[in-house]
Amino acid sequence: MKETFIAENSGRLDSVLSEQFEDKTRSQIKTQIEKGRVFVNDICVTKSGKAVKAGDAILVDFEFEEPLENVEPEDIPLDIVFEDEHIAVVNKPRGMTVHPAAGNLHHTLANAILFHFDSASDVGGGIRPGIVHRIDKDTTGLLVVAKNNASHVNLAEQIAKHSARRTYVALVEGNWKQDKGTIETDIGRDKRDRKKMAVVPDGTGKRAITHFCVLKRFEGFSLVEFVLETGRTHQIRVHAAHFGHPIVGDEVYGFKKQKFALSGQLLHATKLVLVHPQTNEKMEFFAPIPDDFARVLKKLKPI
Repeated sequence: MKETFIAENSGRLDSVLSEQFEDKTRSQIKTQIEKGRVFVNDICVTKSGKAVKAGDAILVDFEFEEPLENVEPEDIPLDIVFEDEHIAVVNKPRGMTVHPAAGNLHHTLANAILFHFDSASDVGGGIRPGIVHRIDKDTTGLLVVAKNNASHVNLAEQIAKHSARRTYVALVEGNWKQDKGTIETDIGRDKRDRKKMAVVPDGTGKRAITHFCVLKRFEGFSLVEFVLETGRTHQIRVHAAHFGHPIVGDEVYGFKKQKFALSGQLLHATKLVLVHPQTNEKMEFFAPIPDDFARVLKKLKPI
């Protein structure tokens, strides 16, 4: 598995890689580093504790006992919001995984990308064609796809430097009293459940910054806009739950007993702002909330 990415923050090499490859254990990553399969700014690094700076280019060439196969094209319907020869923007539906992982090599966005587009970057390796950033399987909304490597590197740098802006809207539990503000914490692995993320003490995780603004209040719920300044795993879901207002439908970070029959959290990537990697034109894309989200809103009583 080959992948190149730009480090968003400074830290130990093994910590940076653990954040990037959440499906790999710290032990697996350490082994790959010691085997000389990681390069920082084109220099091979074999020590897990090597200091990495924000903006460093990291290349990994991981080998595991059960390597994943290359992605196969699949005729899966895609809502393509924009496309030219350099990039595409798609509106991902609920239930679609962005790229394959062990035990799930099919029916992903990556499979659909290879079918619908005549080219896709391979900077992220064979299982991530065109994939520059991710959203959770049951989160809906906008993603940008790189159709060549130059575009991929440019877009990855925009995301790392926070010049590309991603705006989400979510329905959360309870009355979010502050009209607007910023949540800033460290996020790391939950010590009790390694499959989950959690707010951890400062200095022990990755800095995560989420801006919020309440759009509308209902009896028992709030419609909130979130703008990501950083892009940590499950960031909005973790921050909303930490703030006391988990996202409706989120069975991982939210209430065990949900009030609505949903197949995932009501979290939607509604707006994406970026600079076109070839023309340098500032571009804004929008996607309306999906039908199941809209149906729930119609059932609520405004206050």
